[in-house]
Amino acid sequence: MTDRILFLCVANSARSQMAEGLARAILPGNVEVASAGSAPGKLSPLAVEALSEVGIDISGQRSKPLTEVSPETADLIVTLCAEEVCPFVPGPVKRLHWPIADPSTAGDIAAFRTARDQIKGRIEVLAELLNLPDGPAGTEFHASIRVRDLAASTRFYGWLLNIWPKEWTHRYATFIRPDLGLNFVLVVTDGKDLHHDTLYHLGMALPDKAAVIGAYHRAVAVGAQVEKPPRTTWKGTPLHELWLTDPDGTLIEVYARLTDAELATMPADQVPEYLVPGTEPAV
Repeated sequence: MTDRILFLCVANSARSQMAEGLARAILPGNVEVASAGSAPGKLSPLAVEALSEVGIDISGQRSKPLTEVSPETADLIVTLCAEEVCPFVPGPVKRLHWPIADPSTAGDIAAFRTARDQIKGRIEVLAELLNLPDGPAGTEFHASIRVRDLAASTRFYGWLLNIWPKEWTHRYATFIRPDLGLNFVLVVTDGKDLHHDTLYHLGMALPDKAAVIGAYHRAVAVGAQVEKPPRTTWKGTPLHELWLTDPDGTLIEVYARLTDAELATMPADQVPEYLVPGTEPAV
């Protein structure tokens, strides 16, 4: 849990001051936020103006030395220096470095707006990561992409991954890199339009059926979109599988391969078996 975040730069006049104000506005109220500098100067009026444009008032903030903010008690330290030497606080603390160009060198509001927006975007990501619950413990990561020319793409990715595909047909090629935990598949396009996002789907392997069911409950708890609830499928490659979609709609397959004992229970009609009561589709 991250309860105290400290933003540092040299003068504590612009970037770290804007980060402090933005963090107070964006992060949960139980997170304590502070900023400081190794050679503090004065709060920049342009930093105040840039934040006021997005409804945040930092006019009451002031530049401070590190000694005033007890950096040794921080749970997370974020440094924002780009060209300068950032202040360093020793000790076992989590650290992030966001190299944001110093808007004071340009001296105009446009540079402060750019820095403000860059810092704001990073803090918005940070807000989503604070107190992140544990996810499923994957044993393999799987990705599939559609390609127009299977042969040419197989050559390219064979070079990139430095390995021949484990297997291929006229429709797909599968690359396995156990050292990377990677299962990567090229799939023929089937006439679908390809654009900058040629992703077909991602996947993560889990140890067993219980882990797939557990991943479903974790996904529900974290508010993830469940595309298909956990089920055992027999056709094609028999799997225990759960399908999720990420915020942009990309499909994520969370799966576990069946044991020999589980394979022996395959029904003659190969109808999928739903693993969590109440998640079966309505008839």
